[in-house]
Amino acid sequence: MATQRELALKGNISPQMKKVAVDEHLSAEAVRRSVAAGTLAIPYNPRHKNNQTIGIGKGLKIKVNANIGTSADYPNIADELKKLKAALDARTDTVMDLSTGGDINAVRRKIISKCPVPLGTVPIYQAVHDDKMTVDGMFDVIEEQARDGVDFMTIHCGVTKSSIAALKKKPRQMEIVSRGGALMARWIIETGYENPFFEHYDRLLEIARRYDITLSLGDGMRPGSVIDAGDDAQFKELRILGKLTLRAWKAGVQVIIEGPGHVPYDQIVTQMKMQKRICRGAPFYVLGPLPTDVAPGYDHITAAIGGTLAAYAGADYLCYVTPTEHLGLPAPEDVYEGVIASRIAAHCADVARGIPGAIEWDREMSKARKALNWGKQIQLAIDPVKAKKIHEKRKSKSKDVCSMCGEFCAMKISSEALKK
Repeated sequence: MATQRELALKGNISPQMKKVAVDEHLSAEAVRRSVAAGTLAIPYNPRHKNNQTIGIGKGLKIKVNANIGTSADYPNIADELKKLKAALDARTDTVMDLSTGGDINAVRRKIISKCPVPLGTVPIYQAVHDDKMTVDGMFDVIEEQARDGVDFMTIHCGVTKSSIAALKKKPRQMEIVSRGGALMARWIIETGYENPFFEHYDRLLEIARRYDITLSLGDGMRPGSVIDAGDDAQFKELRILGKLTLRAWKAGVQVIIEGPGHVPYDQIVTQMKMQKRICRGAPFYVLGPLPTDVAPGYDHITAAIGGTLAAYAGADYLCYVTPTEHLGLPAPEDVYEGVIASRIAAHCADVARGIPGAIEWDREMSKARKALNWGKQIQLAIDPVKAKKIHEKRKSKSKDVCSMCGEFCAMKISSEALKK
């Protein structure tokens, strides 16, 4: 079976490429060329039977990911299915199962069966949980998850002896904040061995090619504080990922690059452009970024502020941040709110980048507002559920205006005056 990348390189257009082309208002040939160039990835494991294909990359709408998953304190599968529903209701583009507690296999398989969007995982979490932290054990977990239908996987290949040495040479305020990065670093330090995903990268590529897994090369050294952004450890890892990207492409494997993290606002554009250059234009996936550290409870807003600028500057894929980030495991309502915040950031960037269809959405909303058509405005809202709830809660006595302005409605006053 050929991968999406192998098909594209041979000049063949897959059904998945055709689907992306229709969704993005592009030609199928343009999508094929981008997949062949590595600037567009289509996370699609044929074993994930209900996967509604999407594309991530240059020239496409910015995509949003929602993280769900159990923990040791909250291992209930039913809770995660509620979060999955909340993420899908908010129209996330992808989902990642980051389970670290309970029966991880059962959780993942249940989520896959109910998930119509591409699903990602971080296999090292299960390797630690199941006590499989040997070289063979880690690769066994990756293959098991691939067989189950996982579409993309975060693998922390760039956390190596050399990137750890860079961190030790210039210590950080927050050290390593990536869970997978920290687990990999601890294993390297305690065993004295090199990262098996780096040392045996060809073995990883062979599994990824066999199941058409898109590798999301993880940013284990991402900064967890704006104080630490742009340091030697972050960029040492990035240079490693740039080289591994070329090797993956040569092997017929699609790649996404993960990025920061916490980055001051004035550094975001520079970092996005640098990471795109070092990784040869591969699709870029960012957590936020968060341009300040002082907003616990509101980090979904912080992430949307940073995410808009990052996406405008070149990022292709935003990982949502919920209001509970840095505080605790999110509940379904936090998942919903996090997806909406990231979708707002993504759409703002789409408009600014001139993505086909983006400004038309805003134009339709403006027409509905001018016409004082409340039903249409609610229908067009990025979160119609909340828009309707607020409008009905604070209704005006007059049906054609809202309770904010009432008889002083600027649209009504100006429209009537201009008609005269």
